[in-house]
Amino acid sequence: MSILIVGVNHKTAPVSIREKVSFSPDSLPLALHAAHQVVPENLILSTCNRTEIYAATHPQQSVAALIDWLASWHKMPASQLQPYLYIHQQDEAVRHALRVACGLDSLVLGEPQILGQLKTALQAASDQATTGNQLNRLMQHAFSTAKKVRTQTSIGANPVSVAFAAVSLAKQIFSKLEKQTALLIGAGETIELVGKHLATNNIGKIIVANRSVDKAQKLAAEYGGKGIGLPELADHLPQADIVISSTASPVPILGKGAVERALKIRKHRPMFMVDIAVPRDIEQEVAELDDVYLYTVDDLHSVIEENLQSRRAAAEQAEGMVSTEVSHFMAWLRAQDHMNTIRAYRARTDSIRQEVFDKATALLQNGKSPEEALQFLAHTLANKLSHDATQAMHHAARNGDHQLLAHARALFNLSTDDNG
Repeated sequence: MSILIVGVNHKTAPVSIREKVSFSPDSLPLALHAAHQVVPENLILSTCNRTEIYAATHPQQSVAALIDWLASWHKMPASQLQPYLYIHQQDEAVRHALRVACGLDSLVLGEPQILGQLKTALQAASDQATTGNQLNRLMQHAFSTAKKVRTQTSIGANPVSVAFAAVSLAKQIFSKLEKQTALLIGAGETIELVGKHLATNNIGKIIVANRSVDKAQKLAAEYGGKGIGLPELADHLPQADIVISSTASPVPILGKGAVERALKIRKHRPMFMVDIAVPRDIEQEVAELDDVYLYTVDDLHSVIEENLQSRRAAAEQAEGMVSTEVSHFMAWLRAQDHMNTIRAYRARTDSIRQEVFDKATALLQNGKSPEEALQFLAHTLANKLSHDATQAMHHAARNGDHQLLAHARALFNLSTDDNG
């Protein structure tokens, strides 16, 4: 089996492509089962910044089959997707998985959220029984490597994340946030982080809108805010100076018309909006409106760049740790490849043992003495077990294959003084 990763991320594809190949939580179980028809083991990681399929496949299986499946699932031609894809195999795939888990491949260097997302992806695949020995071991290795990197380097010392960047950008627009109202759409981990950063910066008021009103109210209560359902969004939008959205909705939640109506009620006081979701929660056309500052995840790069300097030295240290862990995993993977050889050898010796034992038992039943039966068993067993190896060594000697003979001495624990 070999490890394969096929995907797109914020480095290779714009948000307009990433949103086309993302998987919603609702579609994931069916997608995992469908991909399982293409590869023996798979899990799917789909976030706002990446969609990746992790697979364990037989070497003869085509990478093209997985790419065709991904394009077909999202009803787009493979030729449209191909320019944005990356393909990693074997040690490079292992390296990529470990770097992702450690936050070394994230938009925000060293961010910890991706580790939780990877664990969720593994759990989803495990629930659908689409992973096996190879991917399970790879993920556990990735998780343990991420833990080492977090505890042994300072890569997570400073709070830098997409949520942090969004709030930093809001501060640049409004200077102080004490008199501003923030409307947060969604109730997931990213929105939780946004709420924490806003509270730290003394935001005036927080409204949380979510499909589940209970979740919205629970999260809003942490900051003395108000929780509402998505149907109430339009009624509360005019209050919002800041709108930050991150949901798993497959279609936009806020359209141009709703924002236009809110602006009229606000008498065109400016609104700052950040759409962290992929697919996007806020229609692209909203950016065309006067008095609206709309940013997507791709627009956060410059803000994030200012907060990365302290993490780069730690990242170099982490890369060295990842290289070591890649070697460890590949050694384990190679050992798994040879297990079939070991199992086949054991099965063959067991078969020979049983065959010779049956013949020795027959000799006893036919009146031969125990000594004769034991002599036959010992002689025949030794000959049969050594036959293939001695034939191979004779052939190697005739052909001057000294390397094979040296390996044979090591394999059979023979000293150079042994003559037979």
